[in-house]
Amino acid sequence: MFQHHDALEVLNQHLPLRDKLIAAHRSVSETFPFIVRIAIALYDPETKVLKTLLHSSGEDNPLDHYQVLLNDAPSLKKILEKGLPRVVNNLVTFEAGTHEHTQRIGRQGYASSYTMPIFNDGAFMGFIFFNADKTEVFIESVLRQIDIYGHLIALMVINELTSIRTLAAAVKTTGQITHTRDPETGSHLDRMSRYSALIASELAEKYGLDDSYIEHVFMFSPLHDIGKIGMPDSILLKPGKLDDAERRVMKTHPHKGRKMIDHLLKNFGLEHIEYKDVLRNIAQYHHEAVNGSGYPSGIQGKNIPLEARIIAVADIFDALTSARPYKAAWSNEAAIDELKRLSGETLDEDCVNALLKNMKAVEAIQQRFKESPFA
Repeated sequence: MFQHHDALEVLNQHLPLRDKLIAAHRSVSETFPFIVRIAIALYDPETKVLKTLLHSSGEDNPLDHYQVLLNDAPSLKKILEKGLPRVVNNLVTFEAGTHEHTQRIGRQGYASSYTMPIFNDGAFMGFIFFNADKTEVFIESVLRQIDIYGHLIALMVINELTSIRTLAAAVKTTGQITHTRDPETGSHLDRMSRYSALIASELAEKYGLDDSYIEHVFMFSPLHDIGKIGMPDSILLKPGKLDDAERRVMKTHPHKGRKMIDHLLKNFGLEHIEYKDVLRNIAQYHHEAVNGSGYPSGIQGKNIPLEARIIAVADIFDALTSARPYKAAWSNEAAIDELKRLSGETLDEDCVNALLKNMKAVEAIQQRFKESPFA
């Protein structure tokens, strides 16, 4: 009675999304061996950018750390407009190879593709790509079976992202319930989270970072100061400098943040989410300094988790270039000079250089997420 082996039993386990994607690909390839790659790209509705997230093809991946404006990918935009999947049974002639992503796919030797849009309650979230090493293989009988896997993979992605968004909503709600005020606006979080992703992307090759790690740094970075929820308004909203006693209280917020993250993960049943330690590290260590002068633990150098070093640079740069009740906004040039001064002392040199190499992208983010008097 128990002789049948469930080929997708691994999906019942608490495993990273990448491992589940690889398991789904393995199952697909048993029936359709010509499918050599399954990949996922996510859509950021705020910036209209499509960015790579995961793939199942090991090191054989032509689109690591790749992103493109959806408007610059007309064939993909057409899929979204129609709300229907797309079959390309011969990639050699598709789009005449004019777009970078098309050229990369072609150089890798993929011969045909099937692309499914991902929707969650009608909201567009991204695409799933099935790539084959043979032409003319995506016929109707094959597509009917692949559709099942596509929707299964979409549900896995949606479940992972929904978990993180649930956590973010819990943090926001907690702040509203406690009536905590914070001079750092939503626009600050929009900007610094994208600066963090820029830094992580620039460091990807040197540190061996994959797209999933980069995406989680982007998604988790707005939660870095969750511990401020526990700070009294008299300290958090003080227009001038804090005195020594107030500063000691403020320096407890990273430790409080880590404890809050742990409680939220447990209370919302999210202890299984991938990269949860990245989230914990961001909350606890983003005020550490590479020379050991930071807080709360005084750790230094590479002992500070990379994600915390990334967030520190992104957060400080945006704090410098943003107006606060106690200061005017600095120019980018002045902020760059300050980052260079702090580089190797309190801020990680690699992370500083990574941000400075991407100033055009930084300026585009600043334009897109300007401060508003109603923020």
